Amino acid sequence: MNIVKENIDDLNALLKVEIKKADYEEKVEKVLRDYRKKANIKGFRPGNVPMGLVKKMYGKAVQVDEVNKLISESVHNYLQDEKIEILGDPLPIFDPENPVDFDTQKDFTFSFELGLTPQFEINISPKNKVDQYVITIDGKMKNDHIENYTRRFGKFVDCEVSGDKDMLNGNIEETVPSNKELKAENARFSIDLVKDEEIKKTFIGKKAGDEIVFDIRKAFPNDYEIAGILNKKKEEVDGVNGDFKFTITKINRFEPAEVNQDLFNKVYGDGVINSEDEFMKKVEEEITGSLKRESDYKLMLDLKKLALDKSEFNLPVEFLKKWLLKVNEKATSEQIEKEFDSFRSDLKWQLIRNKIARDNEIKITEEDLEKEAAIITRYQFQQYGLFYATDEQIGNYAKEMLKREDDAKRIAEKIIEDRAVEKLKEMVKLEEKPISADEFNKLFE
Repeated sequence: MNIVKENIDDLNALLKVEIKKADYEEKVEKVLRDYRKKANIKGFRPGNVPMGLVKKMYGKAVQVDEVNKLISESVHNYLQDEKIEILGDPLPIFDPENPVDFDTQKDFTFSFELGLTPQFEINISPKNKVDQYVITIDGKMKNDHIENYTRRFGKFVDCEVSGDKDMLNGNIEETVPSNKELKAENARFSIDLVKDEEIKKTFIGKKAGDEIVFDIRKAFPNDYEIAGILNKKKEEVDGVNGDFKFTITKINRFEPAEVNQDLFNKVYGDGVINSEDEFMKKVEEEITGSLKRESDYKLMLDLKKLALDKSEFNLPVEFLKKWLLKVNEKATSEQIEKEFDSFRSDLKWQLIRNKIARDNEIKITEEDLEKEAAIITRYQFQQYGLFYATDEQIGNYAKEMLKREDDAKRIAEKIIEDRAVEKLKEMVKLEEKPISADEFNKLFE
């Protein structure tokens, strides 16, 4: 076997692989001998099938399979041994005038296109200044945060007279019956969902037993809403309109939870928070943590942009477009062209990130993966209001997450990215800049 690399330019190369019969013959014979032992062919006892018949039946398929395996392994080993870094995968070159013929050929030459990884430097220094935003906490943030808890742990209570945001329960039916039998018992909807303001007023100030006649299509223009109220499928209410009568059986009003010990226990677990002062400090901690995550995200975006701007290098564009078209079988050339700028930016950042990791010998251990998985898990739990999950519960969930290959790979890449960003922070001059939440949000517009 012989492998030769021919450079076209700094970013593109050709790889020629020459295979002789002697390179694959022994492997083919071994596979065919195994086939012979296991072959179950009528007229022959297992293990006694003539080798000539086995070759006639399976020889070509085995030869093709073994040659393909040999090519794949040889190319992979060659690139690894020669320390040749490539983008994407080697792309086979097919010559329609000289197709490979496994019936007549014993020796083969295969050619591949290679997209080479560019060599570059990251030209960043402390002369480069980057803003590190510190978002100030205001009263509205605290109130909104507390309101989120009081609503999450609030409840519906019965009331006598309906208000503009109450939930009505009752029976609904057409005023003029049709063959569709459009009626439902125990129907319910919130008054503030009624779209027509005049109709909405007719539902306010009512009591159980009151009847309201209204135009259902004006009140609820959306078929899904009408279907939900009538307990029908969407297609069953297509074109439904006209007057319906709603008879109220019960009125429910949502009451947010009170800010007291019962709420503290529900949010954080029994006895963790024991006073309103402690609760307010905890709320500020949570808001500070959330704002820091947003600020850190913005800083990461700014550092990535700076790294991209200060690391000028080219990519094998035409090769990458061909490779993307090959690996995304359902994509068209037009789609690849349309999305290529975004792909190129992501790939450039990936190369910069990997260079930072390589230059700084960033390694990931099993302990790193478990720690990061636990952080992600705890954050996910908190998103669902589970602030008091134990370390054991978090650890068990994190371990299950790491058993999933895709999740483990995603977490590993996040660790590399986070540490690369930390290195970028050390390479530039960070300047803290206080900013209001509104001003900060405008930075993303």
